[in-house]
Amino acid sequence: MVLVSFAVFICFRSSKVATVKPWATGLSGQLRKAFVTGIPSLKRADLVVACEDFSNIIGSLQDETIYKGTLSSGVEIAVVSSSMTSSQGWSKNMQTQFRKKIEMLSRVNHKNFVNLIGYCEENKPFTRMMVFEYAPNGTLFEYLHIREAEQLDWRTRMRIAMGIAYCLDHMHHLTPPIAHRNLLSSSIYLTEDYAAKISDLSFCTDKVDTKKVSEKTSAEAINDNVYSFGVILFEMITGKIPYAVENGFHSDWAAEYIKGQPLRELVDTSLLNSLKDYEIEKWSKVINSCVDSDQEKRPSMKEITSKLKEITDMGPDGATPKSSPLWWAEIEIMSTDLC
Repeated sequence: MVLVSFAVFICFRSSKVATVKPWATGLSGQLRKAFVTGIPSLKRADLVVACEDFSNIIGSLQDETIYKGTLSSGVEIAVVSSSMTSSQGWSKNMQTQFRKKIEMLSRVNHKNFVNLIGYCEENKPFTRMMVFEYAPNGTLFEYLHIREAEQLDWRTRMRIAMGIAYCLDHMHHLTPPIAHRNLLSSSIYLTEDYAAKISDLSFCTDKVDTKKVSEKTSAEAINDNVYSFGVILFEMITGKIPYAVENGFHSDWAAEYIKGQPLRELVDTSLLNSLKDYEIEKWSKVINSCVDSDQEKRPSMKEITSKLKEITDMGPDGATPKSSPLWWAEIEIMSTDLC
């Protein structure tokens, strides 16, 4: 759902290097100033205009609504808004989790991640929103299981897999590491050129069992990501849903798969002319290592990424969106003035 590109219009008037922030165009001066403190704290009034009075609903989560918006520059955004309409229903714990989520998302900063580009926090009217990049091509799940007439070829699937792998490896090596809470094919969005964008759009609220989450160590959560990545690889190669769609639960899937048919007998029929037996064997080994029932034997995402790079001969640049001007790093340009 969610990829944003910010146009920066530049006049080349001198060779002096100038620094421009990604939010330099398309929003009010107030928003541009907010960027110096980190993630911009946006005004509801600006988002009302961008989202046409929040009339364009493009999705929903358990307690949130997702709107599509367009900035004055023409850049598209996705706005995730809490369903809460009053501060009376918003507990101190929910506020703490909201702030923690913003801080966590702001640290990811990867081209294969649906990056957070702002948030809104106002009390009159009560508003809690997160603003993300907009990815126009929907989710990986939709292409594998719903859009039957729009098959992804093998090269595209490999590129998506590599994008996910590089992003997870990046997240797992942050300080402290970040693990995705619910990694599924439905949380992988696709850009215009079908590059992968891992998303984490939901708010953290009181309904989340925070005690259970806190008891799960970072190492365990990272290990869960490795398992989930193996499941997604299986899903991409076979086109099959390896878990119950109604609840996204697939913890028992691995054992059943390992005991079942060889992967070559399960390959998506649309890929039969693209995949050689020796290639299937290589991917099968990676999948089996990811979903090993002995968690201690599962490889790290760094090891998986290295192995897949060897198989696909695809580096990080090959897996990232071809056009992604929005980036947290400052853009250095040979100019002193903006048009």
